[in-house]
Amino acid sequence: MGQPVSVIEKPSQVGGRVRFELNRVLTGTGHEIYRPDRLVEGRRPSDELARRLFDRGGIEVVHMNGSVVTVTPERGAATDGIREIIESLYTFYTPGVEPPSFPEPDAPTE
Repeated sequence: MGQPVSVIEKPSQVGGRVRFELNRVLTGTGHEIYRPDRLVEGRRPSDELARRLFDRGGIEVVHMNGSVVTVTPERGAATDGIREIIESLYTFYTPGVEPPSFPEPDAPTE
């Protein structure tokens, strides 16, 4: 359950970078640049995505602007799995996670 994010992966015009185009806007009109040596403290979707990407490892820089995420992998690192991390950003209930249940309200008494 959640909002699926559609992602198109493309090579960047700058060599060594990979560009991901999303159907969701992450940053509005602002640019966000994340590096693994700087703590990501925010709670915005762009901050959460940066944390998840750095947790994956093998990433030197993440740049986000609007609905575009550009990733610079470490030299020699593969980009396998990055698209899937982005696609699952708004997926909250994965296999094994029990969605919340809400009890039915009691019927009104007369």
